[in-house]
Amino acid sequence: MNVYEQSVFIWTNATAVERCFTERKLMHQWLNPALECVPVGDWNTAVGSEFDFRLKVPLLTPTLRSTVRERSPGLIVWGFDGFFQGCDRWECQPESREGISGTTLLNRFEFTIPNPLVSFGFKQFAASWTKKDMESQLQRLKQVAERL
Repeated sequence: MNVYEQSVFIWTNATAVERCFTERKLMHQWLNPALECVPVGDWNTAVGSEFDFRLKVPLLTPTLRSTVRERSPGLIVWGFDGFFQGCDRWECQPESREGISGTTLLNRFEFTIPNPLVSFGFKQFAASWTKKDMESQLQRLKQVAERL
């Protein structure tokens, strides 16, 4: 199992932070421009809703179908079962720092890659990029949330 976990403190309430990872317009402001999240049907983040996460790279558009597995206020867990198997968890934890209310956003991406060739390619070419990109996404999400 591969696990990438990071967090960021955001100087705004959990409701604003949650909007950034559940509302389409806001989500596309911080996602990597090479990644597109497209709903299967209408946009809905209720349990059971499906989305295609498409990586726009030259000559290819690898797509990972994801399903909302868990959903409650301040939490969404996207599950996937394709060339990656696992889940991507986004969780808001209200917190106070320096006497000011804010939110710690935790992101945990855990997955396996069942195909040995795909696994090798990921480890050789994409693992470090993926980790860095996830950290950058949190910083971009923080900026979007703090502007709301």
